[in-house]
Amino acid sequence: MRDRRHNLFSGVCAVLTAVVVLLIGSTIGVIVVRGLGALPGHWIQRETQFALWMSVKSACISTCLCVLLAVPTAYTLSRGRFPLRGVLETLLELTVSLPYIVLGLSLLILFSSPAGKWLKEAGFPVVFSTNGVILAQLVVNLPFAIRLVSTAFQGVDRKLEYVAGLLGASPMRQFFWVLLPLCRRSLWSAVILVWARALGEFGATLMLVGVTRMRTETLPASIYLAVSGNDLDSALASAFLLLLLSAVSLGLANGMARRGRKRGRYDGS
Repeated sequence: MRDRRHNLFSGVCAVLTAVVVLLIGSTIGVIVVRGLGALPGHWIQRETQFALWMSVKSACISTCLCVLLAVPTAYTLSRGRFPLRGVLETLLELTVSLPYIVLGLSLLILFSSPAGKWLKEAGFPVVFSTNGVILAQLVVNLPFAIRLVSTAFQGVDRKLEYVAGLLGASPMRQFFWVLLPLCRRSLWSAVILVWARALGEFGATLMLVGVTRMRTETLPASIYLAVSGNDLDSALASAFLLLLLSAVSLGLANGMARRGRKRGRYDGS
């Protein structure tokens, strides 16, 4: 009787797994098959090349800014003790769960204020500008980056930093010579994942900068414009480019994670 229940449970799980694989695989398959066929005819178009360049450039810039802000913030959250720490962590978690279009609306209101107008007069426009694309990606991905980096820092045994302190290392030297080397693979994996997420960000960008051809047009925006104009081939070509970049990024991130696990806890992950 017990074996029969076990076999029934395993069978149900196998069927549900097959449904999931079929559902996800079919969606990916449509993009691969039809997008790959449409790519040669649209790759040479100047608009597609512009959208690709805008996506890669903005993702690289926003990812660098994310790292510069996320690493010290994650260090403070994982190593520091201060009042209202729980409130700050809850705030960051809340922004992760919010729809991106809500964050974009908040940014639009914020940078449509007198402060935003002053920035525009100072030569740094945000609303309906390419700077807004980078800012939207930054705001959307920063809480996610902080979570990934915090997890990496928490995976390092603090006794190693304590021993380094006993040997005379300052907190800065402990950070740069002990903590960062021990979790470098996890950090590189986080950087790649944040970059991949920045490539696909659209909700906050749409709300903050809109979609203007050959100006604020990223690959997701290109898909939106193509579908709005009933040009499915162009949309599928852009979708295939996004899928290809995401697949390469995910492969690199997973490869680093696997190598880190093989080397052991104290040797780089």
